Amino acid sequence: MPGPETDLLQGTLDVLILKTLSWGPRHGYAIGKWLEQSSSEAIRIEEGSLYPALYRMENKGWSEASWGMSELGRRAKVYELSPLGRARLKAEIMAWQRLSGAVGRILEARG
Repeated sequence: MPGPETDLLQGTLDVLILKTLSWGPRHGYAIGKWLEQSSSEAIRIEEGSLYPALYRMENKGWSEASWGMSELGRRAKVYELSPLGRARLKAEIMAWQRLSGAVGRILEARG
């Protein structure tokens, strides 16, 4: 059974993918590359984590997928943020802002 750390990491990956899709439809490889580039290569998502997350998010109705073409002319599954996914992203951003604010206050606390 996954523990709290796994839930946090899974939730973090989900919100990062949702944010990536908020900029427009992308296939899996492009999602991973965008996350790498946007984080100055600090975040690298392995295929074994990325694709299960994409399938899970599609099953939850947060994204919709269709077959399209990659930049290299190959057939690729393209993911797009659904209205439910947009609402989820908004809720996740608010939760992250509350959490990061709380952590910041703790780290800055004196004695």
